[in-house]
Amino acid sequence: MHKPTKDDIYAYALSKTLTKVSSPATVGLYSSCENRTNMILKQMEVYMKRETSRIEQEHKMRPRPRSAQPSATGFLALIGRLLFYWPVWTEQNQQHHNIRFIYVHFSAWHFAGSDLLWAGIAIRLLNAMQMSFGKLQLILFRVSQHDEEQEVVKKKVEEGPNDWRSKKVCCCPLWFLLLSILIVPIIILVVMLTCGAPKPELDPDEEVNTTNSQVGVLEGLFIAALGVPAATALRFAFQMGKNLIFSQDLNLRRGMDNEKVSSQLGFMNEVRKEMWFLSRFIQFMEVFERRRIRVVLKITNLDRCSPKKIVAVLDAINILLSEEESPFISILAVNPDVLVQKVNFADGCFSKEERAYALLNCIVTLAFTVPPLGENSKRSLFYSLARSSKLLKDKNEKEDGRTTGGRDKKSSSDVSLVEIVLDTKESKPLIDKTSALDVKEEEVEKLVRSVLTSNERNLNQYMLDDAMSMRRVINSIRVTVIIMKALKKELPQPEYIAAWVILANGWPCRLSWILQCVEDVQQRAGIDGKKVAKTDDSKTLWEVFTESSAELYVMSPQIEDLLEQDGDPEMFERLLKIDFKFTVKDLKRFEEATVNLDLSIRRELAQIRGTSRLKDSGWMRDLAPLPITTIIKMKEEDICEELTRLKFHDKYNAIVKSNNLNGSALVFGDADDLKGLLQMSFGEWATFRLHFLPHLPSKLRPQYRRTPSTLSQPQNQLSRLHAAQHYSSNPSLDKNYM
Repeated sequence: MHKPTKDDIYAYALSKTLTKVSSPATVGLYSSCENRTNMILKQMEVYMKRETSRIEQEHKMRPRPRSAQPSATGFLALIGRLLFYWPVWTEQNQQHHNIRFIYVHFSAWHFAGSDLLWAGIAIRLLNAMQMSFGKLQLILFRVSQHDEEQEVVKKKVEEGPNDWRSKKVCCCPLWFLLLSILIVPIIILVVMLTCGAPKPELDPDEEVNTTNSQVGVLEGLFIAALGVPAATALRFAFQMGKNLIFSQDLNLRRGMDNEKVSSQLGFMNEVRKEMWFLSRFIQFMEVFERRRIRVVLKITNLDRCSPKKIVAVLDAINILLSEEESPFISILAVNPDVLVQKVNFADGCFSKEERAYALLNCIVTLAFTVPPLGENSKRSLFYSLARSSKLLKDKNEKEDGRTTGGRDKKSSSDVSLVEIVLDTKESKPLIDKTSALDVKEEEVEKLVRSVLTSNERNLNQYMLDDAMSMRRVINSIRVTVIIMKALKKELPQPEYIAAWVILANGWPCRLSWILQCVEDVQQRAGIDGKKVAKTDDSKTLWEVFTESSAELYVMSPQIEDLLEQDGDPEMFERLLKIDFKFTVKDLKRFEEATVNLDLSIRRELAQIRGTSRLKDSGWMRDLAPLPITTIIKMKEEDICEELTRLKFHDKYNAIVKSNNLNGSALVFGDADDLKGLLQMSFGEWATFRLHFLPHLPSKLRPQYRRTPSTLSQPQNQLSRLHAAQHYSSNPSLDKNYM
């Protein structure tokens, strides 16, 4: 049995979580490596199919669900339900235990040429439903079941065992009426032909006329009996043919191509109606198949599109796919760094709610950031890629050797065939390894229940009063528990798991800063050849944050959009200082399972911090900026020693001592006042500023602020005006940076 990789474990945890997540839901699958996200998506599909099979095998309640691939009798039964019955929404059929997933892949890059990228989602879903259920079934449902007026009617859930109610005409079931219209004339005809009508004694001529009149009566009886059904059948056949010829996806494509139509509100309303139609059809099929049906929409390559189209797709996910009864689960597989920068640069992004992080938080109900590869995983991936490249090269050489001159180019089909073979060889072990992962459902449910019901430390006070945020926390707790169980990690107390998830959800910037500070200390110790003391693991995270909070404050103008995501700073302090005294050891235990924390925040913090602490060899070795944390802790004597090492004149030491210039004065003092006080030459001041004032902007080291240059001047003025009003009305926001 092969040992599963961490990516297998992440795919497994996501698959088990999605079987429990209520729809509609949006999963943010974040990773900077597209190959990893694609592999995780493929593995998720394998695990989800296995999970649904396991659920159906273990669920013994009757009646059993119908097969997803119906037989001939099942097809006829479905046609009968579509034509003659209405579904009844009951408490039982709204809470089916079994589940079925339909996977739809939407590559935004394929529709990037259209101005209405969001409408491409509706077209892709329509095509996928036709392939999954059949085009005839969809058209029958549209003609015989669908009623647009029912959209404004609230869905009624009734009590009782009956899942179906027959359609009636004048209190008579439609199927019985139709059967009567067809059978009763036949019975009368058989009786009349068999027994014959009583005949009085007539002349031969009169007998012939009577026979003709009887035939005429029978013809009239048949015409009268079949007239109404024939007209109804003709109308039904006309509607079926119309929908077959002029399919709805074709109408949507025409609307996307016609600028006059697509710019109107009516086209957007048509797309919305189609999404509601698909939701109703899936609800009908849930009652028929006796299981939940969820459509998993895998959205990829969105970060390759323009900012305007990205925002349009995110709005479509939030509006079209997020209705209360929507059966859709959207998986947004993107590179968060690219997505955030593009959305922030989109036109009209002025307020906090319109920026990338706030927009994603309003949409995403489960944020899953793929953790970076460890050393062993990197080594395995490197060897795998090198081996694949060698196999591909050998294959090319063999193919070239078979050609006449050895120089003939291979056709594109040959190259793609080789790539497919390699993908199959690489993916086959992954499918074989699925049996190595088996986290007991009962254990997970017990742990999750104990986590969510634990009120010993009053976790509710740290949660936002926002339903979307609460759903995100609940789903993240489930994923975290499954990952830690699969990794065979020692599980802490349940409330500590919930507290850690809430910490990452409520204060992502501050937690990312702590993680980066701990990592930098370990890396610095390895570079300097020192061994990190074991006692460092006992240091609390609040102590780590306190020691570096001054540096974070200095960086705050550059990371305003990151700090805006964090909640109340006092509650953050209380969580780490009083209620949950997490240590560095706890951080290392949770780090591999912390998938609800966006790594792009940490990467940005690391880049800014690394720029301010840049140390290089050669001419920059002695002139490199000092870390801000080092400068703040310096006393007058330390500054004098550093000036002497840099070969400054002794007179500057006297100025430092006479004016009590310590580290805090250098960091928080005014640069112009300091320059006038020291009276240095231009060259000396440039060296002093580079070494002691790394927090100040310079031409060598520009401010790392994301201000979109693409915005026009009036937009910049409006943005500044909004910011000025925002901060003037919230004077307490300044302390949020500490």
